[in-house]
Amino acid sequence: MASSEVDQKFLGSIAKATDRSYPYLSSKLYKVLGLSVILSKKLVRARRLRRLDTTRDTKSLQLYHHIIFLSREGLYIIEEYVLPMVENTRTHAMKVLCHKLRASFYHIYVLFHNEPSINQTAIPSYTPTTVEKGKAPVYRNSMRPSPPLPEGGVVQNVGPLPPGLTPVSIPKPSASFLLPAQDYIPRASECFDYACKLADTYLSGSHPVRLSVKTEYAAYLYDCLHDGKGSRRLAQVAIKDVYNAHEGMDDDMFEDAAELVGILGKMMKRGLGGAGSQGSGSTPRAGNGSTPSSTPTPGTVDKVEKELPDLPGPQ
Repeated sequence: MASSEVDQKFLGSIAKATDRSYPYLSSKLYKVLGLSVILSKKLVRARRLRRLDTTRDTKSLQLYHHIIFLSREGLYIIEEYVLPMVENTRTHAMKVLCHKLRASFYHIYVLFHNEPSINQTAIPSYTPTTVEKGKAPVYRNSMRPSPPLPEGGVVQNVGPLPPGLTPVSIPKPSASFLLPAQDYIPRASECFDYACKLADTYLSGSHPVRLSVKTEYAAYLYDCLHDGKGSRRLAQVAIKDVYNAHEGMDDDMFEDAAELVGILGKMMKRGLGGAGSQGSGSTPRAGNGSTPSSTPTPGTVDKVEKELPDLPGPQ
């Protein structure tokens, strides 16, 4: 997500490279980097709470609200300040990374604040059995059921309300005061598609930023759209592109690419039920030390990554 170590590494490098030539852009990138570092810890804790009913008043809602708030602030900085400045840059890794970060923040929206929720099912309604159908209700001890509640919400008070007491509508979900509750899946899918097209057009198959885009997109397809087949196919194609790439990379990029290829290799097996499969569990994370048997080989450094961004002059 927006807390990926690879994303943070490239984001910090770009912010440092633009510190003197484009200080305004650099300051915004540093802010996004700070939000990403804070989000990384909170998202790890929230991985265990995805099935939480966020409409209830529980202690974990504080974590939930904080994640939504940080994501909202990061998305605002990316869309309002960063993207307009990097849209015409020739440093393609920076452009792809910024669009990937936008998709990542929408990914968090879908995971924790989508309406309808992707993590929990609706409360099932009662359906009478075959034996009960067609029978008249039986009332014992002269007890009659209460009249049915009116449709459309809570019961309205017929009489006048006490002074100073006005009807209050409870928001659902509870973080609606931070962000409107709506379906963010179409917007997130659109952002991921565009980031993937940019990565395929401008970056080599073994570039860590391109692999980062593919990795999170595969996780989004599996966790949010429940498209296991599409997720596995995307991971498989991304790995093939790595081994078909002829561009060189330095040692740091090689290590990042090898780590992401290892994660993609696990994602190829998700949902298959095999011995090495993650099954229906959470998305594999970096840092477990497992890499595929064959990894991309380091070579010469891509000159584009060593150049400063070609951005519009300061206004």
